[in-house]
Amino acid sequence: MWWPALLLPGLCALVTLPGATAAAADDTPYAFAPGASVVAGGQAPAAAGRLAAGRVYRSSLPGDGTLYYRLRLAAADTAYVPVTAVPPANATVTSTDGISVTVQDARGTRCSYADARFGAGLSPRPVTALGQREPGHSVCQGGGTYYVTVQRLATGGVSSAGPWDLELAPATEPRPAHAGATTAPETWDSATPEPLGGAPVERSGGTGFAFARPLGQGVWRTELTPGETRFYKVPLDWGRQLHASAELGGSTGHGYVGGALELSLHNPVRGYVEDTALGYTGTGKSAVLAPVPPVEYANRYAVPAAVTSVRFAGDYYLVLHLSERLTGTFGQGPFPVTLRVRVTGQAHAGPEYAGRPVPTDVFTVTDQDRAAALAGGGAGVAGAEGTGGGGDPVMKLVAAGGIGLGTLLLLGLGAWTLAARRPQTRASAQKPTA
Repeated sequence: MWWPALLLPGLCALVTLPGATAAAADDTPYAFAPGASVVAGGQAPAAAGRLAAGRVYRSSLPGDGTLYYRLRLAAADTAYVPVTAVPPANATVTSTDGISVTVQDARGTRCSYADARFGAGLSPRPVTALGQREPGHSVCQGGGTYYVTVQRLATGGVSSAGPWDLELAPATEPRPAHAGATTAPETWDSATPEPLGGAPVERSGGTGFAFARPLGQGVWRTELTPGETRFYKVPLDWGRQLHASAELGGSTGHGYVGGALELSLHNPVRGYVEDTALGYTGTGKSAVLAPVPPVEYANRYAVPAAVTSVRFAGDYYLVLHLSERLTGTFGQGPFPVTLRVRVTGQAHAGPEYAGRPVPTDVFTVTDQDRAAALAGGGAGVAGAEGTGGGGDPVMKLVAAGGIGLGTLLLLGLGAWTLAARRPQTRASAQKPTA
């Protein structure tokens, strides 16, 4: 028949459109959020670049000095300002190099301090530090203008002097509508479960937070070349608990590379939760994240970062980085990496907020998130919601979206017909990102 040949390109476009954007992002070391606004940091508070919660910004960090940005906050809102620094792929870094981020009020009183460093891998990669302002503390109270500062840390003395790109994604969280517990949960299951078994499913990661690939419970496989960083996201409802590990497969060659594979966990506002790294001798080895508690609002009253940062529902990011230093000892790769993700705990309703978070969906797990995470669950591995895996990924996309194949065929035929009638008309669509 003549029409399938004409229909096929339109049908393929419909099926592959979501992945096309992610594939394009894979061509760059770090994929910045689409539509990110460009903002220049000032050398002093009076020249601070203006930020607004709910928007994503690009900026540039010089080799020395401090940059200032300003943000207007309501008195009752908790503010989060994650800053991701992206050094050039050929930058020279030491383990203690990185960035620091602070938030301070109009009088210069520091509200928070955080830093992010490259660590034992000695490999340039995106690093993220989170500045925040929380009401209810003895300092930084009231609404008004607050300042975010970003500074390069180059304690090793040999860091690359060129500028680093920055991505900033401020968000705000309103207070709860009703008073609740003001102490962290005293007990939770801190045992490390047995690693999941079963055949892994291929799932390449995204190249930035905005392009993180969704994962549910399962065993996932990818390949990394030295110097690459890949991003995944696991949707977690209130009450759910995440366990994850990453295994670097064996290879030829002899020697040792410290910090060869790093696995880090970040919360829905990109705040650091914890990380782990492994030394590599060419023999397969796993890096296992220490257990973190179930997601609860009251975790914020704890002291350890791995507890207080697991404070809201939403997408939790798993970030993999393979040190560029593997090249000299074990070759160019690619190297196989297996990511094992387990989600436990009973989901429950979260707190009712007195206002709206900004962005509005940052602390929400949507049906679309769950469907995307479960699509392609590992063969023979039950998903977090009891869904088996395996099968064709295209048909999983169809199933996850609730679209039948016949509907896709009709949509494709309609698109072809419209294109035939209006050959001069071109349209483009972009999936919105938070």
